Amino acid sequence: MKKRLLLVFIFLASLSYATSLEDYVDRKQCDQIVDKQLYKICYSYKYKGALSGWVTLYGDKVNTKDDIKKRPRFYNEKNIPMKYRTKYKDYTGFGKNWNRGHFIVADADFDYDVKALNKAYSMANIIPQAAKVNQRTWIKVERYGRVLASKLGYINSISIAKYDNQNHKIKNDIVIPTTLYRIYYNNDAKFERCFKYENFESAYRSDDKLKDHEIECKRIKRF
Repeated sequence: MKKRLLLVFIFLASLSYATSLEDYVDRKQCDQIVDKQLYKICYSYKYKGALSGWVTLYGDKVNTKDDIKKRPRFYNEKNIPMKYRTKYKDYTGFGKNWNRGHFIVADADFDYDVKALNKAYSMANIIPQAAKVNQRTWIKVERYGRVLASKLGYINSISIAKYDNQNHKIKNDIVIPTTLYRIYYNNDAKFERCFKYENFESAYRSDDKLKDHEIECKRIKRF
């Protein structure tokens, strides 16, 4: 009897630790969920961009020796109604300040396969990212995800964008997110870590480190 109660206790304890997508994402807020098969995007018609997105990266696929070097072109996501769709040309002229930033998945996450890599170049996966954030800081948290996938076998990744200023836009009324979050978790390894990035140029520091952006996960659960 005691042994049975102990097993029940251990089972319940393991359940209480488990992280889930629903801890962070309320799908009712999505105007549309864009299903790219390998990952999903919670898309907002109001902001013309992703509210969130999620993907599982696998260690036997990321960081392979035979990475594809040639990158495909960005393409407009035809599954989104035209009036809410972001287009490649919407970013033209803004490159000095605002990059086409891969958000839910990076190209390096999927460069093990041509078809997979192409999915990363949907404009639904792109948000306006401050140039230095995109090129020098966010890239570190993306790389960390691939390291975790390699070490743990797989890693679940959730990306969340917060839009605090609806009037801050580029062309085609695309709203620029103010804050970006990345959550990594693997329940088998009892692992969970969360990161926060401010999305403006002056947020960049030359001595920036990944650990500077780590926050308590409870601060961002269920926006």
